[in-house]
Amino acid sequence: MSDLVAKATIDRRLAEILTPVLEDMGFELVRVRFMSGKTKTVQIMAERPDGGIEVDDCAAISTAVSATLDVEDPIEDAYTLEVSSPGIDRPLTRLKDFETWAGYEAKLETTEMIDGRRRFKGVLQGVEDVEVLIEISEGIIGLNFDWLSDAKLVLTDELIREMQRQRKAAGIIDESQFDEIETEDETTASKEQ
Repeated sequence: MSDLVAKATIDRRLAEILTPVLEDMGFELVRVRFMSGKTKTVQIMAERPDGGIEVDDCAAISTAVSATLDVEDPIEDAYTLEVSSPGIDRPLTRLKDFETWAGYEAKLETTEMIDGRRRFKGVLQGVEDVEVLIEISEGIIGLNFDWLSDAKLVLTDELIREMQRQRKAAGIIDESQFDEIETEDETTASKEQ
């Protein structure tokens, strides 16, 4: 299991417990984090294998996961459980994510310095074996997936449009429920007449 899915020891233990529960429900674990502090929190990000997750799905996952965590009891103290989608500017935690989101801008961070830097921002170019390919100003480079300490998509207009297109194609967005959108050009043309 990648450290991007589950970083700390407790996260990896939670992932071992949660992965079969999520898979039985038809979901994949994207990321799990245990946040300690004043209020302890278990954060779970999940999605369907083909992407996407709805609010009702999160509620069903929360119910199933709560029951499993009550039985397994990996956390001694009281905690809050949060279940969510990865979001638009999602974390990239699995090698397949870099292939799925090829063509979109991302920020990658490595555990060690590579050619004097740890942060790379550019357009994802997919994967080759175990290397994540990213086009930066110097050209396309390959970073071994195991070198990554953090990776996420950058919120861009193009990414937002793609997410809207996917939701519309999946029937999640029903345009008949919305008023027609008027653009500035149309407004200006109407006033000039």
